Amino acid sequence: MIHILVVDDDNNTRLFLRAVLEGAGYTVSTAIHGKHALEIMDKTHIDLVVLDIMMPEMDGYEFTKTLRESENNMPILMVSAKQLPSDKHKGFLVGTDDYMTKPIDDEEMLYRIKALLRRAKIANEHKIEIGDVVIDYDSLTVSRGDEVQELPQKEFLLLYKLLSYPGKIFTRIQLMDEIWGADSDTGWETVTVHIGRLRKRFEGWNEFSIESVRGLGYKAVRKA
Repeated sequence: MIHILVVDDDNNTRLFLRAVLEGAGYTVSTAIHGKHALEIMDKTHIDLVVLDIMMPEMDGYEFTKTLRESENNMPILMVSAKQLPSDKHKGFLVGTDDYMTKPIDDEEMLYRIKALLRRAKIANEHKIEIGDVVIDYDSLTVSRGDEVQELPQKEFLLLYKLLSYPGKIFTRIQLMDEIWGADSDTGWETVTVHIGRLRKRFEGWNEFSIESVRGLGYKAVRKA
C-alpha cells in the first residue's frame, strides 16, 4: 500500500531502484525529472520520494524546494553522486529528510526508508487502531470488541487507505489508480459504489466516517 516515487533521469538507476523497492513490498512509480514527478503527484497519491539531484527540466533541489514551499511534508530521500558536504548541506537546507550518496547500498536505503516512513507516522505496522476498532491489513478484517467483519479485498484496501490518512482528500481517480491500478478497465464510478458499501457496512459505527467532499472526492474522519 505504501507508494514510493523514484525520480532519476538515468534509466538503469530507475530500473534498479524499482526492483529493490518492489522486492521489499512497496508500490513504485518512476519519473525522469522533477516536473515529471509533479505531474505524477497530481494524479497519484505518493507516500515517499527517492530523488536524484542532477536532472534536466527540474533538478532535485528545485523539486524539493517546490514541495516544501507548498507545505508538502512528504518524506524525501535524496540519492546522488554529489558527495561534497556543501551538496548535502544544500539538500537539507531546501528540505530533504535524508541524503545518501551513490553507489547505493540497497539494504541501507531500505532501512532509511523504513525510518522515514516511521517518522512520518505512516501506517507501516499493518494495523490501524481507532478507539476500540482495529483495522488489520494482514487479515482484511475490521473488528470492534467481539464483532469481526472480513471485507472483500477492494473494500478493505479502500477503507485502509482512507483511514491511514484521516482528513486527507483523495480524488476518485487517485483511489481508482491506487486500489484498482492505473491500467484497469474499471471506471471511477466503481469507487463510488464501494464507498457506498463501506458506509452501509459501518453504519452506526461512531469511531470513524467516510465523507464526500463536493467536487473533489472523499476523506475519512476519525472520531475516537
